[in-house]
Amino acid sequence: MSNLIPQKTIDDADELISKLRESMTRRQLAESLGLSTSTVERWESGKVQCKPAYVPALQELYYGTTHETGTDFRTIDLFAGIGGIRRGFATAGGHAVFSSEWNEFSTRTYRTNYGFAETMAGDITQVDANDIPDCDVVLAGFPCQPFSLAGVSKKRSLGRETGFRDKTQGTLFFDVARIIAAKRPAAFLLENVKNLTSHDRGRTFKVILDALQNELGYEVHWKVVDGQHFVPQHRERIYIVGFCSKTDFTWDDLKFPDHQPILADILHKTDGTEPYLPWDGDKYFDFEHQKVQDKYTLTPRLWQYLQDYRKKHEALGHGFGYGLVTPDMVSRTLSARYHKDGSEILVAQGDERPRRLTPRECARLMGYPDDFRIPVSDTQAYRQFGNSVVVPAIAEVARIMRPHILKVMSEGDQGTILNDAEKSVDEIQKARELAIAGAGEN
Repeated sequence: MSNLIPQKTIDDADELISKLRESMTRRQLAESLGLSTSTVERWESGKVQCKPAYVPALQELYYGTTHETGTDFRTIDLFAGIGGIRRGFATAGGHAVFSSEWNEFSTRTYRTNYGFAETMAGDITQVDANDIPDCDVVLAGFPCQPFSLAGVSKKRSLGRETGFRDKTQGTLFFDVARIIAAKRPAAFLLENVKNLTSHDRGRTFKVILDALQNELGYEVHWKVVDGQHFVPQHRERIYIVGFCSKTDFTWDDLKFPDHQPILADILHKTDGTEPYLPWDGDKYFDFEHQKVQDKYTLTPRLWQYLQDYRKKHEALGHGFGYGLVTPDMVSRTLSARYHKDGSEILVAQGDERPRRLTPRECARLMGYPDDFRIPVSDTQAYRQFGNSVVVPAIAEVARIMRPHILKVMSEGDQGTILNDAEKSVDEIQKARELAIAGAGEN
């Protein structure tokens, strides 16, 4: 079983400041507390004692606003984004001991919600596996742009490679494999787009499965699940589950909600029942007039452009165009480009021009609760939620993985099914090189 021991909450201001300064500049800490940089400097120099009244704010910064109580198994969160996979596994007893995310805006959202208590690395390609804490489960939503339909189309239009030939993203899977080889976790969960299975006529997926099953020796199960079972959004993603010894894991254990979620479940309420969230204030919703803020309604120019664009492609026999939705519907897939025009999900407003979803509605559409903080601009928030996982779907996968994770951990045979760690890492590097050299075209 995991040797994770619940941490005692730090209540000493000086210790909290010291720990926060390991990950934050003096200016960042001051801005987070709404203070001057000179005030923090005086605290650190000992010229002025930090008042006890600041301790709760320092604790919230250090521990985050999301409090994980699971102590059953340790997870590491690679390509963490804003922590959706981590959050799902926390409901099954997981507790993150390490995370990695290179995007500074995603890191800001992640840190706001999960704090600074565990190590967070940047570029995973530069991280030595020996510097990563031991863990029981590796979680990774490795970049999907090289494999997604939209991603492949965009990259080719720019004259860039896709799949494993995309050395900046496509080969990042092998960094996941490298870390699995070195840490030998009891289990892993990898998430990606549905198109991963068909990219390069199936060869990309074959390389991935070969690395996980034959080079690393894991029992592997995979399934494409549509997020619309859990949220009102059509979002198909592949989940690849692995265990380091034989289990009786089956996808048949998945349980879906009895009712189909609809957009009314996540849209702001205009009947006076919309909850007031202090961390949002009136940024997204006008509580005085009980309506979504006007800035989310499309401008006349943009609305006309989208209508003309749709007519043009309909005349050509194409299906391109905006997606207009009403509260009783399920939406298209929310994408990272949603900030550009919101065309895939436009909320009808009767005779008025349609509007975009607000970032809070996007959070709800991905299954994040209202206590999830959004500390970034709308543009960055749209990108983050468009790249995120459906949290309730992850939680359900974690739920059915949990008993098998604990069983493997109790058996203590993580090292017996795998090849020698050093050999595995070498084999993974060879597989990376072969994949890049042999990657074909779609």
